Amino acid sequence: MAKCSVYIAVALSLCSLIVQANGLRQFWRGKSFSSDQPSQTTESSLFGAQLNDTPDLWFEQILDHNDPTNGATWKQRYYVNDQFFNASDPNAPVFLMIGGEGEATARWMHEGAWIHYAEKHGALCFQLEHRFYGKSHPTEDLSTKNLAYLTSEQALADLAYFIVGMNEKYALNPHDHKWIAFGGSYPGSLAAWLREKYPSLVHGSISSSGPLLAKIDFVEYYDTVVRSLGRYSTECVDSVKSGMQQVETLLKHMIGQRTLNDKFQLCDPVEKSIANPLDVASLFEAIASNFAGVVQYNKDNSPHATVTIDEVCDVMANQTIGAPVTRLAEVNRMLLKQGNQSCLDYVYDKTVRQMQNVSWDSDVASGARQWTYQTCNEFGFYQTSNDPDAVFGDRFPVEFFVRQCADIYGARFGAESLARAIYRTNTNYGALNPATTNVLYVHGNIDPWHRLGLTESNDIHTPTILIDGTAHCANMYEPKDSDFPQLKQARLEIDTFITNLLAM
Repeated sequence: MAKCSVYIAVALSLCSLIVQANGLRQFWRGKSFSSDQPSQTTESSLFGAQLNDTPDLWFEQILDHNDPTNGATWKQRYYVNDQFFNASDPNAPVFLMIGGEGEATARWMHEGAWIHYAEKHGALCFQLEHRFYGKSHPTEDLSTKNLAYLTSEQALADLAYFIVGMNEKYALNPHDHKWIAFGGSYPGSLAAWLREKYPSLVHGSISSSGPLLAKIDFVEYYDTVVRSLGRYSTECVDSVKSGMQQVETLLKHMIGQRTLNDKFQLCDPVEKSIANPLDVASLFEAIASNFAGVVQYNKDNSPHATVTIDEVCDVMANQTIGAPVTRLAEVNRMLLKQGNQSCLDYVYDKTVRQMQNVSWDSDVASGARQWTYQTCNEFGFYQTSNDPDAVFGDRFPVEFFVRQCADIYGARFGAESLARAIYRTNTNYGALNPATTNVLYVHGNIDPWHRLGLTESNDIHTPTILIDGTAHCANMYEPKDSDFPQLKQARLEIDTFITNLLAM
């Protein structure tokens, strides 16, 4: 199957892998935690019975929290794990895992660091799927008109109403049964903002790999990718840069273009697209994103990304493979194979047509159309490279991504509306100066998304943990004996933070 090229916002699927779904490369890299589900093929015998005991549950949710005259409701999916919860304990806490830009899964109700914290503290555990993702369908389709109900503010209100509903259903006194929210990537942002906006409902939050600063031109993303590759070797970075420059050279000649078709297993011959700057931009972005995805999920998220920085840098440093451009192509081949893809699809118009499909049955309904809309309407987060002297060149500047917003959702989504959206988001949530208490912000410095997050404590009210050498959402995954010592230490510090929260 083809690998789609237009990459609106490395989603923040912030904790998600560059997912290969029915031939479409989904744009949520860095996107949400819900997309970073534990592997569905591992430890099946261990968790099979537990998964069978974790059915889909449904909460009647309000469609538009901003309009009290609108009485429309819909069914929102959630999960419960009460195996550690002692209903007779008047102080038993409640843990809430926040869903993001992908489908929620019952497996998270039995895996991950938060489940170990829940067992220790006797917590009742919930996971709420984000509106418009997975099976939580508030509207009949994904038309741009209906996507107006897809905002972080509406999602936060969903969480607030859900908490109130569960307090009633389980007879929980919120003063005694303290709620603690967890989330990674975009849900990590939501976890922090939930405490900020609804402090009477949420006692505290663990925000993992969550970007707090909305930004249109996220040029720091690829800067961090280069730094992370450079931790392995400068030779790796130099070879990547040389390879990208050689792609530029090959594009200038017919023979070189045909060489690229073969080397990079392109779905469509590049000689037919060379006159279209959008196709060329898409091709360069696709090649660059191979390295971005590997860096973002390096090692710690191995259930999703089995190819590591070490492996791609070994390839880029191996001169026996051939010239740097041939090594770039070998990395591309490795990742196509990993995603069960037969070729690299980079044609801009083809992807835009896919993204314009509003049906819930379409490939893009698995999250690509929804998350891209959120980037166009609230966050930006466009991972750009616009300097000819940069490692990844200047072929996919911010204009390339902004153009996609208008082409997919309509002319009113453009540079001006996006600038207003970013201003509104940062004003609404406080950007890197949040008015929060009882929130712990956790990041790994390999992860490019830490550049938009809170990584240094301004005061005692905004504690942070920056884990050296770890990638996106690493602290959230199931602990392993092979984890870095600094990752193990971070999990201990998170548990201490939770213990102190519950003692307050």
